[in-house]
Amino acid sequence: MTASAPGAGRFGRTRSWLPSLPVRWHRFSVRRTLLTLVLPVMLAAVGVELALTWSTALQAANSAYDRSLLGAIKAIDSNVSTETGGLSVEMPYRLLEFFELTASGQVYFRVSTEDGLVEIGNAGLPLPAQPLKTGVPRFIDAEYFGAPVRVGAWARELDPERSDRRLIIQVAESTNSRNAFSRALLIQAMWRDLLTVSIVAGTLALVIGWALRPLDRLRREVEARADDDLSPVDETQVPADAAPLVRAINHHLARQRELIDGRRRFVDDASHQLRTPLATLATMVGYARRERDPGRLAEALEALKSQIDDTVRRTNQMLALARADTAQVAMAPLALDRLADRCARESWPLAREHGVDLGLELADATADEAPSSGGDIVVLGHEEQLREALLNLLHNALRYTPRGGQVTLQVRRDGRDALIRVVDDGPGIPADQRARAGERFFRGSNVDLPGSGLGLAIVRSIARRHLGDMEVAAARIDPNGLERGTAVTLRLPLYVATENPSTLKAG
Repeated sequence: MTASAPGAGRFGRTRSWLPSLPVRWHRFSVRRTLLTLVLPVMLAAVGVELALTWSTALQAANSAYDRSLLGAIKAIDSNVSTETGGLSVEMPYRLLEFFELTASGQVYFRVSTEDGLVEIGNAGLPLPAQPLKTGVPRFIDAEYFGAPVRVGAWARELDPERSDRRLIIQVAESTNSRNAFSRALLIQAMWRDLLTVSIVAGTLALVIGWALRPLDRLRREVEARADDDLSPVDETQVPADAAPLVRAINHHLARQRELIDGRRRFVDDASHQLRTPLATLATMVGYARRERDPGRLAEALEALKSQIDDTVRRTNQMLALARADTAQVAMAPLALDRLADRCARESWPLAREHGVDLGLELADATADEAPSSGGDIVVLGHEEQLREALLNLLHNALRYTPRGGQVTLQVRRDGRDALIRVVDDGPGIPADQRARAGERFFRGSNVDLPGSGLGLAIVRSIARRHLGDMEVAAARIDPNGLERGTAVTLRLPLYVATENPSTLKAG
């Protein structure tokens, strides 16, 4: 027997993975969350609406009060006389008194020529920054002796025959009245909006509470269930928005049922598988104790050791299968090339013992083909579990391959999957029984060597926990069209570098 050298595997690179920050989940109330999100938006909308209301109220007040200013200006203009060659004004005092009552403050007026040589009334009333147009009134906000006022200004020709001389008439009033009018409108709008917000918030809280009643009923039903009741939850009794959550819960319950049923079957099968070897051991021990012939005693002890070794291996396999089915293990990026090389080296002593040629064939990967950095074939997995799967495959292949045969461990890439294949020259598995390969305690009908039938079950369980699967086929077809040997393939998804390995766990 020759143990062929493994294929060249390039494993000179090392990688480090940064730990991710822990994710915190906080308990929250749907009602409180919605109100917390909706109320600030509504209050912001109220603030915008109040700002617009204030602007609109000022515009409305200015429009109404400016018409009064324009009326006062025209009343003064109608009482201006230039017949004597000078400028005289007969003031409408009653109109000004009424205007002062309306403005809730003092009223000022000024009549002057544009050149300022003649001026009647309150001197120094501010004029608009832009020149006045003849016959077009102009209104501005200004200050007069430190008090805010609204000033209306009007310009007309003093002499129809001379357009270069104009008369300026100004009337100003305090802004108290119009500001009070605007504030009253703003306060009304504020109370109206606050009432609206209160009504909407109260209605929203009631509607949310009513909408969540089916979930509260579901909670009570689940709390009232027996400890062993894993029947599906009726998703027709919850709102459509919560149906996906109920379906996820039902899926989880189904997995728990499968897990419990699997453990129950495992306990039953394990008790059946261990009962016979333990009974045999007890019988062999009793026989050895009664035997007086040293030769027969040595034979009995050798048989006893062989039976103990078989029982230990069977027990270890059952424990490995239990771990593969239920253990929670952290996943990390793993180079299959390196793992295959390690497992092949560990299996060489067994290959020598059985006289089998063991070889390793690695894919000649390129960086362009690899989804991760470098040329290694990388998957996201648990190294010890995948190692146990590979060692089981190699152990089975080496055990059932006749002396002088060949066993080859291959690592390949197939699209977005990584393939680990063990090919042997053994008796193979009949085609009509390959679908059952991987079932617990199943053994092919053409196998006469002792065994537990757990090796492939462990391999398939580990592959599925790594989001992959196990495939069993014939190793080759001979010239007569007959199937020879066995090829067991593990198909695992390749690792993509954008994944966060610290957040993924097997199971």
